[in-house]
Amino acid sequence: MSSNSKRRIETDVMKLLMSDHEVELINDSMQEFHIKFHGPKDTPYENGVWRLHVELPDNYPFKSPSIGFVNKIYHPNIDIASGSICLDVINSTWSPLYDLLNIVEWMIPGLLKEPNGSDPLNNEAATLQLRDKKMYEEKIKEYIDKYATEEKYEAQFGNDDEDEDDGEGEEWGNDDSKNKDVVESDLSDSAEFNSSEELSDINMSDEEDD
Repeated sequence: MSSNSKRRIETDVMKLLMSDHEVELINDSMQEFHIKFHGPKDTPYENGVWRLHVELPDNYPFKSPSIGFVNKIYHPNIDIASGSICLDVINSTWSPLYDLLNIVEWMIPGLLKEPNGSDPLNNEAATLQLRDKKMYEEKIKEYIDKYATEEKYEAQFGNDDEDEDDGEGEEWGNDDSKNKDVVESDLSDSAEFNSSEELSDINMSDEEDD
């Protein structure tokens, strides 16, 4: 892993940890973690709660992250079985200018609000969305009731105390002020990352070297 990739991974993950999102590092690694994701408001997904699994490649941000839904979601561009997401900006049109907060706060919510029926991973959902919007939205809510309520989320993935007892990962939540103190302490040991300035200094040939 190049120093540029390592620094960018640390910076992007730190931003995520300092945000309002709950993040659980897997084996204390900044390259693999879970995020608690709430469905965007004013959509059929509004009351849903999902766990996202994120893996960052060694040559991130030159290569896009791998992101998928752990619990089931009904959407034309998300595979029900695997949770894989069909979204150009985290696949074919990915750019190092994007970061993890962009994905969690804009890209995925945008996909849930406006599905792309021409490139489906769930053909049934894509067809239903075009033919019967009301039934499509009812199906989304049915999946939320079965797999993605707050209660179902806690039952499947546990809470902070259970995670600590299991020792499987470290949970970062927006209710624990100590989390931000730790992150801010870590950030003080390294320079702040400025996207426009830093990217101008990155040798894009790192992607080829990796």
